[in-house]
Amino acid sequence: MKLERKFVEKPWGQEVLPDVFGGETGEKTGEIWFQAPDGITLQLMAKYLFTSERLSVQVHPNDRQARRLGFPHGKEECWLILDAEPDAVVGLGLKKTVSASKLKAAAMVGEIEQLIDWKPVKAGDFIYVPPGTIHAIGAGISLVEIQQNVDITYRIYDYGRPRELHLDDAMAVAKLKPYDMKYWDEVPVDQSVSLSTTRPFGLFQIVGTNDDILSRQAASKEWQVIPLEGEVGVRGETITAGQCGICPRLSDIDLTKNGKSLIACAMT
Repeated sequence: MKLERKFVEKPWGQEVLPDVFGGETGEKTGEIWFQAPDGITLQLMAKYLFTSERLSVQVHPNDRQARRLGFPHGKEECWLILDAEPDAVVGLGLKKTVSASKLKAAAMVGEIEQLIDWKPVKAGDFIYVPPGTIHAIGAGISLVEIQQNVDITYRIYDYGRPRELHLDDAMAVAKLKPYDMKYWDEVPVDQSVSLSTTRPFGLFQIVGTNDDILSRQAASKEWQVIPLEGEVGVRGETITAGQCGICPRLSDIDLTKNGKSLIACAMT
C-alpha cells in the first residue's frame, strides 16, 4: 500500500519545500511522516525533515533501557542528507568525554552547545545514530530519516524554546563521549549500496534495477520503499518521489521503472 503523508508544522521548519511536497506552503513544515492506516502498526518510520533552525539536543535509549520503562524497544535512527546549505552542521556526540553532572549543569545554564561536536554536512552524507548518542540537526538541512517506530525522546537542550526537558532521564542513557565516525559514510549518487545490514533495520540505496544486495534480507516481513527519483512499483501500485510504499515481501517490489530509492526492511 501507499502510506499516508502527514505534514508536521515545527518552529524550526521551512516554508518552501521541494516541488514533490507542494513548494511554498506558507507554513513552517518541519517534518513529513509516512503513516499506516489505523489498525496497522509499523516497525519502522520514515520521514523527511526540513530545517531552518537548529533542532533540540536530544538522546534516545537502547532496547534494554527502553524495556525497563515499558516500551517494546529502544530507538535507533539514521539520516541521509539530501541537501545542505554551505555552513550546515549536525551535532553528534561531545568534543571530549565529560561527567554527567558537568553535562547537566551546562544544559541548565545554556552552555551545552560548546560541548557538542558540531560537524559539517553535505548532500550524500549518511549518518547512523546509535542509541545513547547525543545529537542535534542543524539549520539549512533537508534529509530522510529512518527510525525504529517508537516515541521515546529525551530532550536535553532547546535553545530557550518553551518545551519540556528531560535532563535526568537523558543523563541516565547518554554516552558522554565523542561520536564514533565509523557510523558515518558518504553515499555515491549513482550506485546501489548497503547503508545498514546488521542493526534493527536494513537500509539500502537502490539505483535502477541493481538490487542484488537486497536478497540477503529477503526474510523480512516489512519493506518500506522511498523513491528519491523516478518511480518504483509496490504490489502493482506506482510509488513516486515524495511518497512511501510498504509491502510484506521483497518480491512485491518492482524496480523496472529505473528510479532511485531508499529501501528499508525491519530486521526482527
